[in-house]
Amino acid sequence: MSFPSQLIEGYRSFLHGRLRAEQDRYRELAHSGQSPQVMMIGCCDSRCSPEVIFNSRPGEMFVVRNIANLVPPYAPDTQAHGVSAALEFGVMALKVKDIVVLGHAQCGGIRAFAEDAEPLTPGDFIGNWMKLMAPAAAKVGPRGERSMDDYLRLLEQENVALSLDNLMTFPRLRAMVERDEVTLHGAYFGVATGQLSVRNRATGKFEQVAAEDYARLFAKPHF
Repeated sequence: MSFPSQLIEGYRSFLHGRLRAEQDRYRELAHSGQSPQVMMIGCCDSRCSPEVIFNSRPGEMFVVRNIANLVPPYAPDTQAHGVSAALEFGVMALKVKDIVVLGHAQCGGIRAFAEDAEPLTPGDFIGNWMKLMAPAAAKVGPRGERSMDDYLRLLEQENVALSLDNLMTFPRLRAMVERDEVTLHGAYFGVATGQLSVRNRATGKFEQVAAEDYARLFAKPHF
């Protein structure tokens, strides 16, 4: 069989572990359907699985992932819009109450944009997609004297804010947000550190959550 062996082994672990422990829940979800309260818009990056970061159970999160966790602005035309379709289903059919845009450190798409990287193919699908973040880059401004790490972090976090702004261009969603039926959130995950920060809507700053737990669990030893 040519199917990747690591996936078969992973499925075996799932059978012996999670499925045995949660089989009743899977059956319930199959019978009654899904009703997640949270919609997560994350990046394709294999290091940033929302289900792992938030330790979610089956049926708890409706997840859409793309390069650099981008939400394009509302565009009611005849083109295919994957994120918009997911939003339509999550908001109108599933009735999610919270929508989270989850950005992360070391985002390859944002680095490619910042470095104006050469296209990987003649179609330059990544480059054309990443043009969506141009308003975020304009807001951050030129790199100047900043280190590349600091500059990329600013771009990554401003890109989350841009996607939150773009969510508000969807008329029905905007009305639901204004009626407090849906709440929008921005978050940022540090791949190397595992730290999670949430965007403060009042200040626009990202503030670490569960900071005391993190400090207690990962404090460096003192000798």
